[in-house]
Amino acid sequence: MTKIRICMTLALVLLAPNLFAAEKEGEQPDKFLLLATSRTGTMEKELNEAGARGYRFAGTQGGETAFGGSEVVVIMSLDPEGRRYRYILLATSRTGTMQKEMNEAPPEYEFAGMTVFKSRFGGSEAAVILQAEITDE
Repeated sequence: MTKIRICMTLALVLLAPNLFAAEKEGEQPDKFLLLATSRTGTMEKELNEAGARGYRFAGTQGGETAFGGSEVVVIMSLDPEGRRYRYILLATSRTGTMQKEMNEAPPEYEFAGMTVFKSRFGGSEAAVILQAEITDE
């Protein structure tokens, strides 16, 4: 009996995301997304996932959130023309390092936004978001 419950629970866990995705097919995607995390690597990954789905960077702010502590919060908006984007997120506590990293970015990337937030290690960091349109070339 326990093995059957475990198998049924496992099947439900594995199939549930597909059930919800099928339910949303045909619906319009959300106009806005709000991303929030304290880890810059996670934020860059989420920015790129949203950009590949047709969302474009709209704004950012760093600071304390109700449940996440010190986080970078980004607002993404659905691009009305269906363009897709990719992102680079740079974060450092040294302005000289930031300038160097921005100048070393590939030429197709443009400045999109920046914020300052408290890092997990106690100091303040500047976070800069660079954006490039994905082309089918």
